[in-house]
Amino acid sequence: MPAARPSLEATRVGLPPGLGSVLDAFETHLSAERNLSVHSVRAYVGDVTGMLDHAARRGATVPDDVDLATLRSWLAKLRTSGRARATLARRASAVRTFTGFAVRRGLMTADPGAALATLKGHRTLPDVLSTDQMDLVLAPTPPLTDDPAAAAMAARDTAVLELLYATGIRVSELCGLDLVDIDESRRVVRVLGKGAKERSVPYGVPAERALRAWLARRDTVAVDATSSAVFVGRRGRRIDPRTARGIVYARTTLAGGKDRVGPHGLRHSAATHLLEGGADLRTVQELLGHATLATTQIYTHVSVERLKATYDQAHPRA
Repeated sequence: MPAARPSLEATRVGLPPGLGSVLDAFETHLSAERNLSVHSVRAYVGDVTGMLDHAARRGATVPDDVDLATLRSWLAKLRTSGRARATLARRASAVRTFTGFAVRRGLMTADPGAALATLKGHRTLPDVLSTDQMDLVLAPTPPLTDDPAAAAMAARDTAVLELLYATGIRVSELCGLDLVDIDESRRVVRVLGKGAKERSVPYGVPAERALRAWLARRDTVAVDATSSAVFVGRRGRRIDPRTARGIVYARTTLAGGKDRVGPHGLRHSAATHLLEGGADLRTVQELLGHATLATTQIYTHVSVERLKATYDQAHPRA
C-alpha cells in the first residue's frame, strides 16, 4: 500500500523555521488585517503551505530561496498530478498574494510571484432559473395544518426565498442578518460581506410583503437568546447556511425540476435577470458586493447564452 500523505498541519510543522515564520505572519495578515473568513484563510494557507513544502524539498530554508523556478516547478508538479486548471489558477493566485505580502513586509527582497504567468481557469457558466421558474419558486406554500409553528416556518421559507432573489445576497449574509439591518421604511437591507465590507441593498415590494408576513409570526418561535436574528428555526435559534440551502433546494426542485439549485443559484439568477432587464454592470457589481468588475462580467455571458437559446428556439431561420 502507498504511504499515507501527511496532513496539512504535519506538513506545516515540518517546514524549516525560516519558512514557517513567514507563513505564520501571512496567516495573521489574512485574518487580522484583511479580515478574511476562516475558510478563506485556511484555503490561502493550505495552498502556500504546499508551495513552501515543495520549496523546502528543493533545499529552500528561508523565503529568499523561493524563486520563480521553484514556483514554476511546483505548478508543473501539480499539473502532472492531474490538478484541474481552475485549481492551478487559484493556487498560483494564492502564492502571488503571499510573495507580494512578504516583499512588502521586508521578508523577501524580490517578488518571484509577480513574474508568474496568470493561469485562466475554464469558467463554468452558473445555472440560472428563468423568470417563469422563479415565479413558481416564490409562490407561497401554505402549511397543511393550523399549527402556528408550521405557519411561521412556511412564512419564513417564503421570506428567505424572496429576499435571496430580490437582493442577490450570499447565503452567509442572509443568515447573519439582524433585525436592525432591515430598514423597512426605505426597503433596504444592510449586509456584512466578504472581508467585513458593509453594503446596503434594496429589495422590492414582494420581498417586503414576505418579510412582514414572516416578522409578524417570528415571535411565535424566536427565543430571547437569539432575539436579534431575522431568520430563526423551529427552536428559535438563528438559522445556518445549511438550513437556508435546504429551503432553497426543496422549493427549486419542486418548481422547476432543477437539480441542486441552491442560494447561489438564486444569486446568479438575480444578477442575470437584472442585466437582462437593463441594469448596468457597475450597479450589479455594487449590489452583489463583488470586489472587481471582472467577477460580475460572467453574468453577461449567461445572458448571451440565454439569448442564443431563445433565438435558436424561436427564429424561423435559426
